[in-house]
Amino acid sequence: MTTQLRRPRAAPRPLGTRRARRGAVLLVAALMAVSLAACGSRIDPATVSLSAGAGAAGAGVPGADGAVVGAGEVPGADVAPGTTTGDVTRGGSGSGTVAGGTAPGGAADDAGTPSAGGEQGGGENAADGGVRAGSCDGFENTTGITDDTITIANVSDISGPVPGIFEAAQQATQAYAAYANSAGDICGRSLKVLDLDSRADAGADQQAYTRACDDAFAAVGSMSAFDSGGAATAQQCGLPDIRSYSVNGDRTRCTTCFAAYAVQPHLVPNAMPQYWAKKAPEAVESVAMFYVNAGAAPANAENFRAAWEKNGWDVTVFEAIDTAEFNYAPYVQQAKDAGARLVSYTGPYQFTIRLQQAMRQQGYEPEIFLQDATVYDQRYVDEAGATGDGTYVYAQTAMLDSSVAEMRLYRSWLQQVDPGAEPNTYGVFAWSAARLFVEQAVALGGKLSRASLVERLRGVKDWTGNGIHVPQQVGAERTANCASIIQLSNGTWKKVSPGEYLCGSMTNTGLGG
Repeated sequence: MTTQLRRPRAAPRPLGTRRARRGAVLLVAALMAVSLAACGSRIDPATVSLSAGAGAAGAGVPGADGAVVGAGEVPGADVAPGTTTGDVTRGGSGSGTVAGGTAPGGAADDAGTPSAGGEQGGGENAADGGVRAGSCDGFENTTGITDDTITIANVSDISGPVPGIFEAAQQATQAYAAYANSAGDICGRSLKVLDLDSRADAGADQQAYTRACDDAFAAVGSMSAFDSGGAATAQQCGLPDIRSYSVNGDRTRCTTCFAAYAVQPHLVPNAMPQYWAKKAPEAVESVAMFYVNAGAAPANAENFRAAWEKNGWDVTVFEAIDTAEFNYAPYVQQAKDAGARLVSYTGPYQFTIRLQQAMRQQGYEPEIFLQDATVYDQRYVDEAGATGDGTYVYAQTAMLDSSVAEMRLYRSWLQQVDPGAEPNTYGVFAWSAARLFVEQAVALGGKLSRASLVERLRGVKDWTGNGIHVPQQVGAERTANCASIIQLSNGTWKKVSPGEYLCGSMTNTGLGG
């Protein structure tokens, strides 16, 4: 029995043949420099409003009822509601093909290529990554795997004070599953996405992962500001957990947990603070750092301050802002009184807008307003309006509107599963996590099991999700050391730092998280 890529109305093509035509595929460079280490583990649903931030993430998180949102139905192959079909893998041996259904909204043409639906990639950007699939001989059904489907769970903060804060992670996971389904299956099985809501609550995260352990083969693309809750649960049941982001130290220490955006909180990249120390030496001598007092932000902020000060910054104002706070004027006054020329904020973009509006009302215009990639989101651009113009961001992804082929695929399939949805950083890394899962699963073929998948993930190095983000050492779960600086100018994001990314050494703060 071999793995086969069966496309509608077309004869199967062995993956090995495709690989010979397209060339070998390498697991590419490792991801971003971010440290979202939250030491707090639970937040009251009534007051929560996330914060993750760490190089590129921050957020305002929710807490509402209902751990399960439901099984996500993804357009793609001819499969049952709530399913998505196969994807592929880089690495591995064997031969065979991947079989698939029709892209959303259309039938396949005579060549077996979907004639409608999302964009179709080739080579490394193909749903199978152009890889050689492992033989399906010996494939066995197990938890989350039936004769027809492989269920993957996505556990993300969806409900709460900032509704839908990490919805992009679920959307992107569904989008990649749909893309994979449009092209093929994994040893005759399609992907099924089970959406679960962690509600910005460690307890809810633990409950959702209990469900995932029982009903899914693996968890993929998850994102929560309080992800420590499900860490032990995932490890105890041996659940492979390929997250969009890992936020807390407990998650990083989980031996079955990995991420497309992993961090070790005490390791902070130097490239970004060094860029500003060189570009604006006077501004970094008077810095005001604000952060939302929830989730990962407090621990991250402590690590950032320690690392940035070692790179020549002088943080004269360092203040937490509670999630329930609506009066930002006193914080702005602090920065004004201190003569801060650079203001940094870590938190959800909705709170960023409040801070910037208060600054504008008081006529305070620092030389630099800097945030992580939480605000690299069209919703921030639309809601902030002129108030957000000039904002700088340090990001670990390719430009969302760039010509990068993988980014085009993500955007295209995002519209298939949720028309009108906006891409963002969380979605980019969830898409990357889903691709990583598919590629590894296909490479394993008949050897696919929870334990074998975890073992393969431990060896993944230099992963970029096909150039969609900075290199990441997935197996080592180590903070990456690269970022780019972008700026919002007249409603458009533009890269202002040289080259593709700024990369450099790391500072070990010794603080943990």
